[in-house]
Amino acid sequence: MDAFTLVVAAALVSTIMAGSMGLLYLASSRQVCLVDWALAGTFFAISNVTAAISLHGHVGHPLVIGLGNTFHLAGQFGMLAGVCRHLGLRPGWGPFTGLAGLVLAAHTLPFVHASALHRMLLLTPIIAAINLGAAWLLWRRRAQTAGAAYLPLIVLEVLAALQMSVRAGVMVFYDGKLPGFLGGRFLQTTGALSMLVFLSVGAMACALIVTRQQTLALRRASLTDALTGWLNRRALHDIATRDFRRCRRTNTPAWFITFDIDHFKAINDRHGHGVGDAAICHVTTLSAGVLRGYDALFRIGGEEFAVLVTGAGFDAVCGIAERLRELVAHSPLHVHGAVVAMTVSVGVADLAPADQKWEDILRRADEALYHAKQHGRNRVSIHGRDLAGKGLARLQLVGA
Repeated sequence: MDAFTLVVAAALVSTIMAGSMGLLYLASSRQVCLVDWALAGTFFAISNVTAAISLHGHVGHPLVIGLGNTFHLAGQFGMLAGVCRHLGLRPGWGPFTGLAGLVLAAHTLPFVHASALHRMLLLTPIIAAINLGAAWLLWRRRAQTAGAAYLPLIVLEVLAALQMSVRAGVMVFYDGKLPGFLGGRFLQTTGALSMLVFLSVGAMACALIVTRQQTLALRRASLTDALTGWLNRRALHDIATRDFRRCRRTNTPAWFITFDIDHFKAINDRHGHGVGDAAICHVTTLSAGVLRGYDALFRIGGEEFAVLVTGAGFDAVCGIAERLRELVAHSPLHVHGAVVAMTVSVGVADLAPADQKWEDILRRADEALYHAKQHGRNRVSIHGRDLAGKGLARLQLVGA
């Protein structure tokens, strides 16, 4: 297949890439990285159309060659910009515009325009840096979120940098004058072929990343309470079942801390449901600051919450529960000019030898919570533990 046919095919594939990324964006407008990848496809299409015109009409004007190379560079940067935006980083289109202007201006210099080797040496370090930068950013975040979905684009970007470096190396080795066995259009043919592969695989790799991210977002939404961001009952079943089995197998302590907002109905009746929702968010935010970052946090009812704590001793769990209670009691909610004082009642229970399922622990924690409410509220009750001499005067004994 000759270079002209490959360039035309690459122009068609890049147009398809631009269109598919644009359609994906319309279907999922929150994925702004798709706009960058659509722009990348557009720039690649312009670059390949320019190259096709140059090859077909034997046009060697510096401006034509410079525009083709600059748009190719813009396409490569668009891939990097999409990666940056996907990872929550600034895409950097502003600084790149200045770089693109310099590259275009460099093509008007006789030294650059006179030799394909010189143009190759100008572009190769820049494009290889862009390719490797995108691969490095994805590799650094591979353990987070999309994970394995990043690997195809990582490999593609590394191979793109490698193939361009090899082509430049061959040109340097032969001082820009390739022998006959490499063919008269070595640069055009190999460049167009590699571009065709890059665009075909790149479009699929970008779509894979977006699809994987959407799948994870849907899964998070199905397991997360929309108001507080805490896990919901569906997640509670999955996580508690897994941790219960693990703690049973390894003889590791497991605890449930349950708590709810005292007199929550009165808050709703007096201030309205909007303030009630704000109160729930206020309490969960305060609680998250007291709890350990790796504890599983659940909203299991309107104003009732549960925390699954594993691997902690009795004193540590009691300390967490009491700090939680104290923080809420001393941190009123300020909303709409009103000050809403709140307290919580807390129940705590641990894994017992006779427990057959995690629900047994949660049931006892709920019993302890009910005990705390029946005995004055704004207190912590521990199910089945004698706390004499522990120094926590507010802790009450249930079921001993």
